[in-house]
Amino acid sequence: MRLRGFPSGTNHEAATSVVLRLVLVLTVVAATAVRAAAEDSPPTWQLTDVMRLARQHRAEIVVAKARAHAAAERPTLVSALDDPMVLPSIDHLPFMLGGVDASIVVEQRFPLSRIRGHRRTAAEAEARGLAADVDRTQLDIELDAASAFLMVRQERQMATILAEQKLLADQLVAAATARYGAGKGTQAEVLRAEIEVARLDGQLRAQASEVRASEAMLNTSLGRGPDVAVPELAAPPTDEPPAQDVTVTAALGRRPELRTGQAAIDRAHAEISVMDDMYKPMAMIQTGPSYTMADGAGWMVMVGVSIPLWRGKLRAGVAEATAMSEMAEQDLVAMRRMVVGDAVVARERVLATRIRWLALRDQVVPRAKAAIEPTLAAYTTGQLPLVSVLEATQILWAAQMDLVTAERALGLASARLARVTAQRGPP
Repeated sequence: MRLRGFPSGTNHEAATSVVLRLVLVLTVVAATAVRAAAEDSPPTWQLTDVMRLARQHRAEIVVAKARAHAAAERPTLVSALDDPMVLPSIDHLPFMLGGVDASIVVEQRFPLSRIRGHRRTAAEAEARGLAADVDRTQLDIELDAASAFLMVRQERQMATILAEQKLLADQLVAAATARYGAGKGTQAEVLRAEIEVARLDGQLRAQASEVRASEAMLNTSLGRGPDVAVPELAAPPTDEPPAQDVTVTAALGRRPELRTGQAAIDRAHAEISVMDDMYKPMAMIQTGPSYTMADGAGWMVMVGVSIPLWRGKLRAGVAEATAMSEMAEQDLVAMRRMVVGDAVVARERVLATRIRWLALRDQVVPRAKAAIEPTLAAYTTGQLPLVSVLEATQILWAAQMDLVTAERALGLASARLARVTAQRGPP
C-alpha cells in the first residue's frame, strides 16, 4: 500500500526523514520564539531595580564621573616643572661680517621650595572632593527615581480603586433600579446612584492620563524615552527604620557631602602652604654651547634667582588662603550638624508615616470594607435609605485613597532616609 503523494521504497524513507527534520526545526523555532517572548516581557520592578537603572542610564552621573576623572589629572599638571626653553642667540655680528659671536642656551626654571608638592596636594584634595560629588549625584538621582517609582505605583493603585468603586456604584444603581421597579424606591434614588457612576467614569478616564504622565516621568528619571512600557511595580519596603544612634552613625560615616567638606579643608591648608612658599625665590639655570671670534668654541652657564620683593602681595595671598581655610572648617562643622539633624528628622518621619499606614491597612480599610455589604443589603431590603449606602461607600473610598497615599508617603520617607544616610542601592 502506498500513500498518495509519497514515493515508495528508499524515496519514501528519504521524504519521511525530510518531513521529520522540518517538524523538528519548526518546533525549535517555535520554542525559541516563545522563550524570546517570555524574555522580552518585562518582569515586575522592585524599587532597587529602578535605582539601579537610574544609575546606569542617567547622563548626569556620566558628567560627574568625567569631571572627577579630569580632576584626577590635575595633580600631575600643576606639579610639573615649566617646560625648558631653547634660546639660539647671535651675541655679536660685526658690520664687516668678518665673524660672529653666537650661542645656544637651554633655560630651565624651578622653585627653591616645596611649592610643587603643595600644589599637587591641593589638586589631589580637589579631586577627592569631585569624586565624592559623584556619589552625591548618584544618591540624588536614586532619590529622584524612587520618587517617580512611588508616583507611578500610587497612580496605578488609584486607577484600580476607582475601577472597584465604579463596580460598587453599578451595584448600587442596580439595587436602586430594582427598588424603584418594585415600588419601594424613588426615581431620585436611581438618578443619584447614576450620578455617582458618571462621576467615577469621568475620574477613571482622567486617571488613565495621570498614569501615563507618571510613567513618562519615571522613564525620564531613568534616562529612557517617555513612551517606553513600564512593567508592574512591586510594593516598596515598609520595614521599621534602625535605631537613632545607628542612623546618625551611618549618616556621619557615609555622607559624600562630608567628604567633600573635608577635601575642601585639605585643599585650603595646601593653598596656605603654597602661598607661604611664594616667599621663597625661584631659580633659573641657563647653559649651552657658545662661539666667539676671539676664543672660538666654548660653553656658557648662567644662574639666576628671583627676588620676592613685593611682600604686601604675598601677605595678602597668605591671608586670603587662611580665611578660606577657616571658612572651609566652619562649613564642615555646620554640615556635620545638619547631617545629624537630617538623619534624626528623616527617621522620625519614617516612623510617623509607618504608623499612619499600619493604622489604615490593619484597622480603617478592613472595617470600612466590612460595612459595605450589610449596608447595601439593608438598603435592598428597605431598612436603610440610599444616603446611608452612599455615606458608607464614601468612607470606604476615602480610606482606600488614604491607604494608597500613606503607602507612597512611607516609601518616600524611607527613600529620603536612605538618601540622608547615603545608603546606596545595589550595584
